[in-house]
Amino acid sequence: MKNSKNAFTMIELVFVIVVLGILSAIAIPKFAATRTDAEISKGRSDVASIRSAIMTERQSRLITGDSKFIGAGTGTSPKQLDAGGTLFSGVLTYGITENDASGHWHGATHPDSNTSTVKFKISATDVTFTYTRGDGVFTCVRSTKYCKNLID
Repeated sequence: MKNSKNAFTMIELVFVIVVLGILSAIAIPKFAATRTDAEISKGRSDVASIRSAIMTERQSRLITGDSKFIGAGTGTSPKQLDAGGTLFSGVLTYGITENDASGHWHGATHPDSNTSTVKFKISATDVTFTYTRGDGVFTCVRSTKYCKNLID
């Protein structure tokens, strides 16, 4: 009679568990970093689109003889940065819906018709952007976490 071996030995099982542990210790931090990088890339793209749209609106206004930048508040008349209930819908073809999740825009405030603030969340950290109507600048404070990654 011949004995056949149909199971794994304990040493083989321990070896597989150790290899899986090493792989997961390397892979899990890489996935977290990849998610943050994706959120930063999305934010950079959004910031570039918003800035471009603000300048396009400015050019349209100059052609008609209006030298002012778009208003910072909400509403539709005169045209404002946040019109129709969504963020940046006054300048973007399709506005951005507010969402407090990571990788999204939220928390728009309009202290006056010349200033608007909105936050972009990256890995549970809010980066506050300010739009100033006087000079048409849409930016964040460079010393805050992730701001430099989003605007440079």
